[in-house]
This record gives sequence, C-alpha cells and structure tokens, in this order.
Amino acid sequence: MSTSPAPLVPPLFQGLFDDAAVFPPGNLPVADAVPAHRAHRAAWYADAVGPLLCGAGRLDELAAAARRPGPSAAQDPAPAPASVPVLRVGLVLPGGSAELGPALSAAAPFEVAGVELATRDAREAVAALDLLLPADVPAAVEVPRELLRGDGLDEVLDVLLDSPYRAKFRTGGVVAGAFPDERELAAFLTGCARRGLPYKCTAGLHNAVRHTDPVTGFEHHGFLNVLLAAQETDPAAAAEVLAERSGEVLAKAARTLSDRQVTVIRNSFTAFGTCSIAEPLDDLAALGLLSPDPTPQEDR
Repeated sequence: MSTSPAPLVPPLFQGLFDDAAVFPPGNLPVADAVPAHRAHRAAWYADAVGPLLCGAGRLDELAAAARRPGPSAAQDPAPAPASVPVLRVGLVLPGGSAELGPALSAAAPFEVAGVELATRDAREAVAALDLLLPADVPAAVEVPRELLRGDGLDEVLDVLLDSPYRAKFRTGGVVAGAFPDERELAAFLTGCARRGLPYKCTAGLHNAVRHTDPVTGFEHHGFLNVLLAAQETDPAAAAEVLAERSGEVLAKAARTLSDRQVTVIRNSFTAFGTCSIAEPLDDLAALGLLSPDPTPQEDR
C-alpha cells in the first residue's frame, strides 16, 4: 500500500505565520511587501504562510502595489507571471468598528482572509461584525491588555465565546511594557483553552524560543513556547512552558506531540502576525523541526 509523502510543512506550523511585514518593527514598504508575500506564497514553505496583513489606512497603497504584475528586481529577477493571483489579505483595524465598513469596501480587489478588530468594548465589536462582516470571513477581536486583568478577562472571553469570532492577544511591541509576562499570557491562553475559544497573537513572536533581546533587553515569548502552552488548561503549567528557554527541550516536546494534541493546539492557537517570515522558518530549521525542500519548483 502506497503512503502519501510527509508534508513539507508539518501540521503544527501550517498557516501559522501571518505576514505582517508592513508593521513595526519591520516596516517594509507596501510596494515591496506585496512581491515579497507573493514569493512566500510560491515557495516550498507556502503552507506555513497566512495572509498579508494590512492596516485600514494603507489599502489604497496595497491596491496599487497589487496591480503590478511582477516581483521587483530586488526581490526576484524572474519573469513576471502571465496573470496576477488575487491577493489574500487580513484587514487590521486599530480604529475599531468605525473602520469596518469602509475597510471592507476598500478591500474589494482582494480576497479578504480575515479581519482583526481592536476595541474597548467586545460586545459592541461583536455587534458590528455580526452586522457588516460576510459570513465566510473570520474575525478576531483584540481588547487592550489593561482591560483583561482580573474579572475583565473572563468577561471578554465569555462575550467572544458566544460569538463566531476569535480572541486576539498582543504579545509584544516596540516598548518593554507591550510584552506581557508569562503569568499574564498564561491566564489568557488557559482562559481560552478552558472555553474552547480560538485565538491569534501578534507582535514579538518572531523567534521560536523565549529569549531576552540582546539589543533592547525586551523579554520575548517564543512561538514554540506558545504552541506547546496552548494545550494547557492550568495557568501554572502554561506559565512553566512559556518560561522555558531551552530550544532542545521545546523541540523534543514538539516532536512527541500526537496528532490529536496537534489538532487541539492549532484549534486554539490559530496564527500570529510576524514582520519576518524568514526568522521563524530559520529557527524551526535550526531546531530540526522543519527541513527545507531541496527540490527546485520546476522539477516537481
């Protein structure tokens, strides 16, 4: 009996990396981000890459860049394709539900793969999404971290549990205070896990393993730590996984996950935004969790 070859990207990492190249700290110009994203989507690791994320205020730039048929010479000297595929875009709306209607209209040239809506009122955000969002477009609701402390976390997660939308949690930024410690992040992860509520994360997760940035001194969570902690329902156990700094320990734990555990993890932690696609891939390769495809595309 023949068996199907193993996927180039293991299920644990498929669709995990939303392309946030235009956001800080990467800040790639939109005109460069579009051909770079298309190159990612054509590469052997394409199954790991989610949509290109774009803020509401830059959709005109994105539309202009998307109309250009070929990659820039700086990105790829190969000839332009005969047709330009529709760009899969995730809309990031930091201005809340007031941006939703205009952004959906401005995104008409694209395939809208999701909406990420920031709000201070989860109920209001859910109502706006219910009213305006097409039924086949997923959404995530981000509430400021200061409103998720104490009983606020349970209140927000309960609101989202009664909706078709994911939660979104900010795991970093450009200042030290934007990074939650392991206890705060564990409270969010386990609160979602106990409810069966999916979520995505954003910012600060470029690397697989928890570490202190040698330049900024900021304490970064590792996305592999978060993946492994996503199956925990006990906050102390989740915090312990989040605090682990050994790549060898984390990689071993990832290799021993059962198919069921992988399904549970990815049904919970659906994706995260990263301004670099290369960094997380390089980290996984260094840990032995991802093997680059040696076969040229034209030879397959």
